[in-house]
Amino acid sequence: MTAISVRTGALDRPFMETMLGRHHVARIAFAFHDRIVLSLVNYVYASDWVYARIEAGSGLTTVQHRQWAALAVDEIDGVYDWRSVTVHGSVQLLAADEAAGASSEFAKALALLRTVVPAVFTADDPTPERAQILRLHVNEIVGTESRSTGTDQLPQA
Repeated sequence: MTAISVRTGALDRPFMETMLGRHHVARIAFAFHDRIVLSLVNYVYASDWVYARIEAGSGLTTVQHRQWAALAVDEIDGVYDWRSVTVHGSVQLLAADEAAGASSEFAKALALLRTVVPAVFTADDPTPERAQILRLHVNEIVGTESRSTGTDQLPQA
């Protein structure tokens, strides 16, 4: 049996941004008092902002009271071989019927989301219940990776 060796380390900013850009599914967490709401979201990353949609429910209710959130994206190759990026920042809820400045942010967000799923907010929208667009500013970004050797006897991810 080969000994397993594991090394962990930090990811650099360009790699973290590339990783955020190549994925479109993440976990987002909203916290208020002693409750944390964690949800899977589809998202798009562009210019220090993460754009996503959520549905009515505990996540939306929580972010309406406290605009801070965290978002995490992972790439997992094996038990000890993975990369993880976590973003912390403030959330803004976007609506089409707000003032001209906010409306243009909504249009920009919608256009970005449609680069991944063109049917967003159309009659063919696969998740019409996700009626609220939000954007999360990347105030802080942290990335970690783990690499291993000698793990051929362990299960794959």
